[in-house]
Amino acid sequence: MPELPEVETVRDGLARHVVGRRVLDAQVLRDYSVRRHLGGPADLVGRVQGRTLAAAVRRGKFLWVPLTGDRNAADEALLVHLGMSGQLLVRSSDELAAETAGDRAAHPHLRVRFVLDDGGALDFVDQRTFGHVSVQDLVPTPDGAPGGRGSSDATVPEPVAHIARDLLDPALDLPALVRAVRARRTGIKRALLDQTLVSGVGNIYADEALWRAQVHFTRPTSALRPVDVRRVLDSAAQVMSEALAQGGTSFDALYVNVNGASGYFDRSLAVYGQEGRPCPRCGTPIRRVEFMNRSSAFCPRCQPAPRTPRAARSPRT
Repeated sequence: MPELPEVETVRDGLARHVVGRRVLDAQVLRDYSVRRHLGGPADLVGRVQGRTLAAAVRRGKFLWVPLTGDRNAADEALLVHLGMSGQLLVRSSDELAAETAGDRAAHPHLRVRFVLDDGGALDFVDQRTFGHVSVQDLVPTPDGAPGGRGSSDATVPEPVAHIARDLLDPALDLPALVRAVRARRTGIKRALLDQTLVSGVGNIYADEALWRAQVHFTRPTSALRPVDVRRVLDSAAQVMSEALAQGGTSFDALYVNVNGASGYFDRSLAVYGQEGRPCPRCGTPIRRVEFMNRSSAFCPRCQPAPRTPRAARSPRT
């Protein structure tokens, strides 16, 4: 599924291609894709018509576009979560004209289309339909800092208010995050995947970060020194920054950016998807085990498992 670097790549594309455009109309082709919009499809269409797409903002894996215009309503934003396979694709006026003429077919998984004032459109496509689009009220951020990357406004969509800042957020308080991680009574990978603690780290980048930091995914957070936690977090930020520079990770045709281009960071992965291959650092075969209804990939030599406490060991017979 798209992770933070993929979502940031999309956010950057929206900022460059659709911010400042006005929505002339919207078409909801699958009601389920707007299931989080309480007013239903018709209300969503009415709330975006005539509104201007003012910015492209991201926190973790959530994207939103603040809406400005003539509506007498509270501050609102178009909120998008890509789910497992969602994409936001910018369509040119020529592409839409070709569809109208029958020379080009619309995307087979087109769910919602926003027709823009330059003759083009912003399409939400989603093969597996886990993603969703809605218009949500903007509320103040609890810490008074900007809501996310892409805007200086200290607001977030209401459903995102509980989502923690991510490792690429300039407003992140890293020392406070280190303390919060150590205060948890859980394994370090579970902490990395907890979106209320730190957002945007998914399974791929958690495995890669822990390999770089040489920390086993089950290490208890309370047993890690502050310097160890900081090393894990710095590794996660580093691997995501590198992925962002390459356009994100792409394993198939499901993830593309707003121009339809895939990422290439999958070629640089050290452990994720590398089961049985030699560790790039020590040559030991990479292992993969089940973890939280998914899996964890690691090097058993570089990332030794924590020792089992003596009291928990099986008694000798």
